[in-house]
Formats: sequence, structure tokens, C-alpha cells
Amino acid sequence: MPTNDPKDPKPPASTPGNADPGTAVKDRVEKPRNFKVVLHNDDYTTMEFVIWILIEVFRKSQVEATRIMLTVHRNHKGVAGIYSREIAETKAALAMEHAKAAGYPLLVETEPE
Repeated sequence: MPTNDPKDPKPPASTPGNADPGTAVKDRVEKPRNFKVVLHNDDYTTMEFVIWILIEVFRKSQVEATRIMLTVHRNHKGVAGIYSREIAETKAALAMEHAKAAGYPLLVETEPE
């Protein structure tokens, strides 16, 4: 154990509970970032299929799915939902798998919120 003897040439070791005076020690815990799942418009994927994806994969109501689909149609992209990174990537991959299986080139991406 370090001593506080003035004759001791070594100062006591700094630890979080024994920080040097004038040195601030802060623990910062940041909340994980959320990610948006973005659907992109194309000329081949039907509106009905996009609504189906929004209902089945993203658990949207019929009304909300229709609203999002129309946003994608008019603005060339729209947000299907906001999730943690892992969930957003999983939902995007699942939506693209369904689209590929149905023969549609639907593009679904994730991006930081």
C-alpha cells in the first residue's frame, strides 16, 4: 500500500477513486444509436407487395403501410421504421429476401438516425 510519507519520492498511484487533483474522471455511457430502415422506389416492385412487406416484416397496420408506401412512391424513398442497429439490419435483410424470392428488385437499406 502506498504511503503518504513526504520522504517517499514516488507519489501514490492514480486510480479512479484516487485521481490526481485537477484531473476529472468521468464515466460516459452513451445510448446506442438507432437506425432507420429505408425503402427505395423502383419501377418494378408493386405497391401491393410493398404494403405486404410493411405489414409482415415491419408489423405496420394496413393504413400505416399504405401511407408509407405512398411516401416511397412519391418521394422515391420512405422510412419503414426506426430500430436498434441489429434489428434494423435483420428487418432490412428479411424484406430484401422476400422481395428477391418474389422476383422484385426492392432495395432496403439502413442508415443512422
